[in-house]
Amino acid sequence: MSLDATLKVSIDLDDRSYDIHIASGLLELASAWQGLPRASTALIVTNDTVGPLYAQQLQRSLSAHYPKVLTLSLPDGEAYKTWETLQSIFDVLLQNACDRKTVLFALGGGVVGDITGFAAACYMRGVPFVQVPTTLLAQVDSSVGGKTAINHPIGKNMIGAFYQPERVVCDLHTLQSLPPRELSAGLAEVIKYGPIADMAFFDWIDNNLDALLAREPKALAYAVKRSCEIKAHVVGQDERESGLRAILNFGHTFGHAIEAGLGFGEWLHGEAVGCGMVMAAQLSQRLGLVDTAFTERLTQLIQRAGLPTVGPDLGVEAYLHHMRVDKKAEAGDIRFVLIDPPGSAMVRGAPDVLVAEVIQACCR
Repeated sequence: MSLDATLKVSIDLDDRSYDIHIASGLLELASAWQGLPRASTALIVTNDTVGPLYAQQLQRSLSAHYPKVLTLSLPDGEAYKTWETLQSIFDVLLQNACDRKTVLFALGGGVVGDITGFAAACYMRGVPFVQVPTTLLAQVDSSVGGKTAINHPIGKNMIGAFYQPERVVCDLHTLQSLPPRELSAGLAEVIKYGPIADMAFFDWIDNNLDALLAREPKALAYAVKRSCEIKAHVVGQDERESGLRAILNFGHTFGHAIEAGLGFGEWLHGEAVGCGMVMAAQLSQRLGLVDTAFTERLTQLIQRAGLPTVGPDLGVEAYLHHMRVDKKAEAGDIRFVLIDPPGSAMVRGAPDVLVAEVIQACCR
C-alpha cells in the first residue's frame, strides 16, 4: 500500500493546510512519513499505555528519515494534562539541544495530542509537529483542527494555542487495542457530527453502531473519514473559533462542567460529552428548537454506544459555576451549542432557570 492509496481528507487553511491519512498499517508504512519537514532530531511523545504498544514501530519508521529519534513517555490520563507534564517535554527538548527544526510526533490519544501540540507551539516559538492519534476520539476530533492546550484546575483546555500540525496519520489498526470504554468515549465525538451537520450520517451511525462497537474495519474507516470531512469543512471556514467552529462543541459545555466538577480523569472526556449532548438536547427541546422524538432518539443512541446519559449530581450551582468559565462564555454569560433543527446547530444563551431545570432532570 502506498500513501496515495489511503483515505485522505484535506484541511484547507492556505499555507497551514495539511492532509489527514486514514488506513490500517500506516505506522509501518514508509511513505506515510515522507515529505515531512527535515530535521536532525525527532521526538515521539507518547504515554505509558500507548508507548509499549506502538512507539517502537513509529521509531523504526522515523529512523529512515531522522538521524536521531527520541521517545518520551508521559503518564496516562487527563489528570496529567498539566503545566508539570508540559515542562517535562521542554526538559527533554532542551537537554538534547533540540533546535527549531526538531519535529514532534504525538503518538496517543487526545491528551497526548493536545499537550504535544501546545509544546510544539511554544518551544522556540514554534516547531513542527505531526499528530499520530491512536484512539477513536483523537482520530475523529482532537487531532484535527489545531487546538492545543493543557487544563487548569478551574477549567478544561483553558491554557493553549491554535497551532496546526504538518500531517495527521490515523492508523486504524491502533483502534483494535482500545479498551471498550475508550472506544465508546470516541463514539461520542462521532455521534455529535450528525445532529450538528449531517443527519444522514446520524442515520448511518444508528444503523451501523453494532459494526462500530465490533470494530469492523470498513465501518471504522467510514466513521473516521466522514467525521474528519465534517470537521475539515467547519475548520476551513473558522480556524480560530470566532463563529461557526463553536458548533463542534455540542455537548461540551455541560461535559466540561462534569469533568471539572468530578476532577479531571474521573469520567473520560467522551463520556462527559455523551452525557452533555443529552443535556444540550434537553435544553434545545425546552427552548422549542427540537421535538421529544429527536431528544429520545439521540439519548437512546448514546446509551447504546455504552455512554452515560445521566449526569453526576454536582448541584445546580456547581454546574453553573463551571460553565461560566467555559471558553464560549461571554462576560460570564453561558453560551450553549443547541440543535436547531436536527442537522444544524447554533450557539446562544439560555435562562439560568431553564438550565437549572435541565440539570435537575438529567442528573442524579
